[in-house]
Amino acid sequence: MYRTFGKRLLDLALTIPALILLAPLFALLALLVRLKLGLPVLFRQQRPGLFGQPFTIYKFRTMTDARDTRGDLLPDAERLTPFGCFLRSISLDELPELFNVLKGEMSLIGPRPLLMRYYPYFTDTERVRFLMRPGITGWAQIHGRNTVPWDERLAYDVWYYENCTLFLDIKIGLMTIGKVLKREDISPDPNSDLPGYDLDVERSML
Repeated sequence: MYRTFGKRLLDLALTIPALILLAPLFALLALLVRLKLGLPVLFRQQRPGLFGQPFTIYKFRTMTDARDTRGDLLPDAERLTPFGCFLRSISLDELPELFNVLKGEMSLIGPRPLLMRYYPYFTDTERVRFLMRPGITGWAQIHGRNTVPWDERLAYDVWYYENCTLFLDIKIGLMTIGKVLKREDISPDPNSDLPGYDLDVERSML
C-alpha cells in the first residue's frame, strides 16, 4: 500500500514545501551558474523512468562547453569546473530534480536513474528497479554512492524494491542528509559514477 499510494503522497507533501522554501536558493544558484558557466543553466538528459519509459532529468549545469580545435566537446573531466565540483560535492546540482518529483517522473527515494544506453544490459532480476519511480537518492547511494561495483549497487536497488517501507525511506533520507553534510563517498569526476567500465562496456564483454 505504501509503495503504491503512500510514497507518492509523501513525495508531494515534502517536495511542494521544499520548492517554495528553496526558491531563493534556486534563484541564486541559477544566477551563479549563468555567470560562471553560461547558458543553459539547466542540464537536461534522457533517463529511463517508471517501466523504463524515458523522461528528461533536470540538474544544474556543472560543465562548460569548451571544445577542441575541431569543434568537438572536450572530455567531461576537462569541462568540469571547480564551481561545478563544488555543486556536485554537496549535491546542489541535484536540486532541480525536485521538479521531476513534482511531475511524477521521480521519487525522493528510489533507484538512481542511470543512462538510457544501459537499459538493455540489466538482468531480469535487476529490471525490478523499473517497477518504481527512480529516486534523487536511494539505498545504493547511502552504501557507497560512487564507490561500489555495478553488481553490488544494482543488488542494492533490487533489495530496496523488495523491502520498501515508509520507515526505510525515512532512514535513507536522514542518512543521505548526513552523507551530504559530511561530503562522504563523493567523487567530482564525471566519469566516476561507478568504478571501472561503464555498465554497457562491462557487460558486453561477458
